[in-house]
Amino acid sequence: MQNRFLEHTNVKYPIIQAPMGWIARAPLASAVCAAGGLGIIETSSGETEACKAEIEKMLALDSKPFFGVNLPILFLKDDAMLNYICQSGVKFVTTSAGSPAKYIKPLKEAGIIVYHAVPTVETAIRCVEAGIDGLVVEGSEGGGFKNPEEVSTLVLLQAIRAAVDVPLVAAGGICDGRGMAAAFALGAEAVQMGTRFVSSAESPVHDNYKAAIIEAATTGTYVLNKKASPCIRALKTERTNTIYDEGLMPPDTFKNILDLYFGGDMEASVGLAGQTAGLIKAVEPVQTIIDNMVAEFHTITSRLGQLGSGKSF
Repeated sequence: MQNRFLEHTNVKYPIIQAPMGWIARAPLASAVCAAGGLGIIETSSGETEACKAEIEKMLALDSKPFFGVNLPILFLKDDAMLNYICQSGVKFVTTSAGSPAKYIKPLKEAGIIVYHAVPTVETAIRCVEAGIDGLVVEGSEGGGFKNPEEVSTLVLLQAIRAAVDVPLVAAGGICDGRGMAAAFALGAEAVQMGTRFVSSAESPVHDNYKAAIIEAATTGTYVLNKKASPCIRALKTERTNTIYDEGLMPPDTFKNILDLYFGGDMEASVGLAGQTAGLIKAVEPVQTIIDNMVAEFHTITSRLGQLGSGKSF
């Protein structure tokens, strides 16, 4: 069976770096590409010109890596970024946070492969009917913006695979080869990681943020703001403990997010992270992360193949 994600992207490994706002820019994305994965440039920060500059940096690299761009629909002020992407030479786009219906036609007319991030089976079916090329299946274990009706990647992948036949990228709860092997067993053809790459050596965030991820327990995150919007998963801190107890996030929660990301003040805002924070034990180079992940994936799947061929357990 051919891996359809690899056919769509021509990358070496079916591993995507998630599009974290302000973080998913050229230094991190290029490191992921160089290690054989698919780097993604974010546009959720809303800094249109800065994001364009990051895309131009990727396009200008001598290595000419295959990379992608994320378009978070609800966060885009107008069609400026869409129009730019269609003319830029970018060949892969993930859309998220809203309906991709009006984006699919212009993107595909520009020769761009389009995957959409989905948190439910119903959304997945609508996206496939609209002509999407693939889906990023976002389980509740992941960090960042979440569906308040929590469904784990374990369940969501199975349900969506049973409903549609397009390439699926598993997102949420994956940071190593074990998680990747499990996702493939459930029907995925690629995986996306955010928290693991945020805590990599090439990640631009402050060391305090990386340390908070590494020191977190498996119970080290909260799902916050479930009765309002946006619902998020973030690291446990004094600030997020208060938000959790009160039930709602103050309107200014993200006002000082850059002070947390790049200044290291973990109480300045909320440190977005997934439950894999409890599995990550060290800051490592992206190349090491991906190499170890692929090796572990193949070790596990080889053993499972032997079990299958021998009809044993």
